[in-house]
Amino acid sequence: MSEVKVNKISPRTNCGTVQLGDSGDTITIPAGATITNNGTQTGFGRTGAVDWDTTAKTASFTAVSGNGYFVNTTSGAITVTMPASPSAGDIVSVSDYAGTAGTNNITIARNGSNINGVASDLTISKNNSAITLVYVDGTQGWKGTETSNLNDIEIQPEYIVATGGTVTCCGDYKIHTFTSPGTFTVSSVGNCLGSEAVDYLVIAGGGGGGGICGGGGGGAGGYRESSGVASGCYTASPLGACVSALPVSAQGYPVTVGGGAAGAAPCGNNNADGGQGNNSSFSTITSTGGGGGGAFQRSGSTGGSGGGGGGRGSTPGSAGNTPPVSPPQGNSGGGSTPSPANPDRGGGGGGATASGSTASSQGGAGGTAATSHITGSPVARAGGGGGGWDTGLTPAPTTGGGGAGGVTCGVTNVDGAAGTSGTGGGGGGAGGGYPTGQGQGGNGGNGIVIIRYKYQ
Repeated sequence: MSEVKVNKISPRTNCGTVQLGDSGDTITIPAGATITNNGTQTGFGRTGAVDWDTTAKTASFTAVSGNGYFVNTTSGAITVTMPASPSAGDIVSVSDYAGTAGTNNITIARNGSNINGVASDLTISKNNSAITLVYVDGTQGWKGTETSNLNDIEIQPEYIVATGGTVTCCGDYKIHTFTSPGTFTVSSVGNCLGSEAVDYLVIAGGGGGGGICGGGGGGAGGYRESSGVASGCYTASPLGACVSALPVSAQGYPVTVGGGAAGAAPCGNNNADGGQGNNSSFSTITSTGGGGGGAFQRSGSTGGSGGGGGGRGSTPGSAGNTPPVSPPQGNSGGGSTPSPANPDRGGGGGGATASGSTASSQGGAGGTAATSHITGSPVARAGGGGGGWDTGLTPAPTTGGGGAGGVTCGVTNVDGAAGTSGTGGGGGGAGGGYPTGQGQGGNGGNGIVIIRYKYQ
């Protein structure tokens, strides 16, 4: 065997390539020899081994491919962040240095890549555990190998942690109820094995009832709800069918709760529509305030649900689901087509699940409310106000999902009833005939925002 002894081999041209042997040759490095790489290697890959850093880590850090780390959680939990934008063959090992991971966990943060095919961080929660992770591809991400015990290291469920509103519990689920403006503050986002999204019910303030000559009922505040799949499969209203829950991140989410609108004030011979309800909102969801009920031959206003038309004429109600969303947040108000013998009859305000009824022999009924079990029990919300009317008899007032319509009998019972606060119900239309009607339209009910998620 011939032998060549040189101190350096260089290519003929600067930055050229030096080749050792030909294809099929065997290059032998004898025992005891040391190869030092001061540059960048390609094509070698790794053999599954790492270079262990024997100085134990006592604080959170970002791992480097090719290294193994002893992590000491004696003083508290530590997060090991995996390398960003890894390549196939990258490798990292982690070992519980002091056998305290069962008390103070080691979290391996995925840093954008899957771990064992799941888009969640990995938690070492058993004492004296160790794991080697090799990056495979974008689907599986980092795959665990050479664990001390596969059953000792597993992805643990993590849950949303949040504050804000009035908090109640229903089994393993928390419910945050906002009846006034506030902030839903998320401090931990959880993971797919625990919870990472919230269900919601967002209802705007109801519209006020219209005045004089059989005022139209106020429209209900807009009603928007998710399906409930993310937080216990409770029974949502039909409007929540196939509506996805909202993913959340660690931040504060302002919550707006719309107030109900004022009903039309007594005004003698003057026309006065009910007021427009105020919007409610959470995250990307906004529900529109209910439309006000119309007065004397007026249609009222559009909104989440529309207001009913005022009496003394063939007056249509106003449109709901304005602006439009899918599924619809509400329905239109009913019109007024009263009998010639007594024309003072207003249409019902629109409700969450049905339009307001058209006035005929009496004021129109308000559109029906939607019923949800988001708080753990069934509650009907966002019904339309009933239309007011004038009669010489003594009938029951026009009802609906919101406030009852006012009924004039002689000079009494001329005011519309208010929508219930916290439901977004529309106010009832005023009773009272022309020209001396002095009925007060009912106020719309305040809205509400409810957020629900799994917390344990």
